[in-house]
Amino acid sequence: MSEAKNWYLITYDIRCPKRWRKAYNLIQGYGKRIQYSIFRCWLSQREREKLRWQLEKILEAEDSLLLIRLSQDCVSSISSYNRPDAWHIEEARYRIV
Repeated sequence: MSEAKNWYLITYDIRCPKRWRKAYNLIQGYGKRIQYSIFRCWLSQREREKLRWQLEKILEAEDSLLLIRLSQDCVSSISSYNRPDAWHIEEARYRIV
């Protein structure tokens, strides 16, 4: 049985360009960039904690980090609040019954 996953909105404000680049490259491996320092990621609790732990090794006290879990209701209504393609979710190509 697989772990439950949720959508997360991850945003950060990092003062040092070198640390910013490290964080950017790390998060890019977990999700998709929406804006300059905002990512969306489909993560299990274990993946979220691993990412947070890896980011804490990069960040300093002056940096900011937010990991926000989104409910399914929030995710389903995002396109109605924004442009229709703002949060495109690819449909599964197969269905297990």
